[in-house]
Amino acid sequence: MKKPLFANCSARAACVLALFVLPGVHAQSTSPQPWAFIDAQIAAHARTTGVFVLERGEEALLARAWFTDNARESIDVQYFIWSADNVGELASAALLRAATRGVRVRVIVDDLLIDAPDKALLALAKHPNIDIRIYNPRHSVGTPRARRLLNIVSDFRGANQRMHDKTFTVDGKIAITGGRNMADEYFDFDHAYNFRDREALLVGAVVPEVQASFERFWTNPLVVPVEELYDGWGLMKKNVKVDSREVQEVYQELNRYAADDENFSPAIRATIESIPQSFPELAGRLRWTSARFLSDTPGKNPSRFSLEGGGRTTAALAGLLESARSEVLIESPYLVLSTPALELFKKLRSRGVRVRICTNSLASTDNLQAFSGYRNQRSTLLSLGIEVHEYRPDPAIQMQVMQRYADLRREAPVFALHAKTLVIDGAVAVIGTYNLDPRSENLNTEAGVVIQDAAVAAEVARNILADMRPENSWDAAKDDPDQFAGFVKRSKVRFWQVLPIKPLL
Repeated sequence: MKKPLFANCSARAACVLALFVLPGVHAQSTSPQPWAFIDAQIAAHARTTGVFVLERGEEALLARAWFTDNARESIDVQYFIWSADNVGELASAALLRAATRGVRVRVIVDDLLIDAPDKALLALAKHPNIDIRIYNPRHSVGTPRARRLLNIVSDFRGANQRMHDKTFTVDGKIAITGGRNMADEYFDFDHAYNFRDREALLVGAVVPEVQASFERFWTNPLVVPVEELYDGWGLMKKNVKVDSREVQEVYQELNRYAADDENFSPAIRATIESIPQSFPELAGRLRWTSARFLSDTPGKNPSRFSLEGGGRTTAALAGLLESARSEVLIESPYLVLSTPALELFKKLRSRGVRVRICTNSLASTDNLQAFSGYRNQRSTLLSLGIEVHEYRPDPAIQMQVMQRYADLRREAPVFALHAKTLVIDGAVAVIGTYNLDPRSENLNTEAGVVIQDAAVAAEVARNILADMRPENSWDAAKDDPDQFAGFVKRSKVRFWQVLPIKPLL
């Protein structure tokens, strides 16, 4: 059973959620004012991109809420994970409302970790204005258990090749990209475990590049409409159908869930009814500058049997790193360097480039397999003079980033790093989905935005350096961070360390 998510959220969070949840209180949903403002801003900054860095989960929800409820023509979303938790359900309800008022909604979700009942997924896909497609359906949607095993045995690389892109595009003019998936923990609303994440909100010139990447996936044979994945037999497909009555029941249940008073205290409901006019303030903080979008082609690379092969984002990021002259700052939840990546960092250090990396500690990580790869090479990285900081599960910055933290103090959720960010020489920032590991390098498709602007780079660098402070991270060269993890977790990671799984990490 889902835990009530927003009963104790802050007033600002309530403003965010009001735009997602309550159809009757959307102060600007029928007003042209927001888009008139956006259109005027785009016209005034031709050939440049407006950038706003989304550091807080609540800010990220606020942005999505405004754009979903004010979309005029289209919403295109692409995610690695879409969970059937509170945020996932509310986002689905918001997209359904947009589609019902005539907006074309297209959704691409990777097959591996999608969490949605078969009939609900099929019912949503049957809406005349909603199209849902699944990337590389080998594991979940429409696939019986026996078929999953057969897929892994017959095409191991294919089964491991996933779409890790995360993009949200509205009317071809607004986009968001970065590390967040569609689930509670990526927006600071989980009661047990949340992520320190980062995204970029983009307006203007770079958005057509985001849209073009989405179209490449949408039309690729690896991306399959939901309707084609059901109604089968034996090992091939699940036999799932929905009639018109069941479709309407799914829609009604989503709408009921989105308007359920039991999820909200009276104080929060009162706050919802007095939504501030937040959008002009947010848009007014955009930094208009030069940006370009990085993305892989569906399938990542032409390899069919090898787990290597690189990709467009790998080559582009390697080129950016090679251009560094003085300093590289990196945040990555996973830190497992392939042989080529290790050689690249050796060259940087030999040229005197300072390299500082913030990654998860054993105490904070949710991925022991990936941490085992890092643990196997941690001493090598430190011997090169790379400064590694491991994120604490209880960082002081949690108080700032999670505005609801005071309300959750008794439960004290673990806080882990999920941001994937790079800053080079204080002049270029990259915000995206790319983890510093072989899986992002060779298997998963990735995406991100390169922002060539010293002011944005300085802002991102300040936040990365804040995450590296002693109250937020342990210094891997001095503090022995593993001691702060429990015995069971330390034992498990030692088991993974001896297995030859590095190419899959």
